[in-house]
Amino acid sequence: MSLDPLEQRRLEELYAIYGELLDDGPLEDWPSLFTEECTYLVVPRDNFEQDLPLAIIRCESRGMLVDRVRSVQETIMFEPRYLRHQITNIRGTKRDDGGIDVIANYLVVEVLPEDLPKILSVGRYLDVVVEEAGELLFEEKWVIYDSVLVPNTIVYPL
Repeated sequence: MSLDPLEQRRLEELYAIYGELLDDGPLEDWPSLFTEECTYLVVPRDNFEQDLPLAIIRCESRGMLVDRVRSVQETIMFEPRYLRHQITNIRGTKRDDGGIDVIANYLVVEVLPEDLPKILSVGRYLDVVVEEAGELLFEEKWVIYDSVLVPNTIVYPL
């Protein structure tokens, strides 16, 4: 069943906040967009289409997302950069259990201070969004990237 206009607007707001936190921060607020028991996977399209479980990033709880943020902020060494997420074509369908199945396209552009912008990743999100205490949260987020090749600069969540 499709969403009514208010539900669609709330869903689009969730994705706008998602992109803003990853692009401009604070990054430590990003895990709060997920349920305590959640799944976050970054999977190549080929693996997804062949039902292969290999993911380049796999987090299975909000605590694991918090650890991911901490590792990005404290332990990973990389050149400073800016990211811009473009999230489009957000379509939600109600599930029988009250959740929402969501498909959205994404494009992440990376800018290094001394370089031209370049596409870091492009693909789609396959998500399950639920409402907890009046707030929409991600219960599952599958980031399916289209390229077989992965830049070694993927340190931030997509």
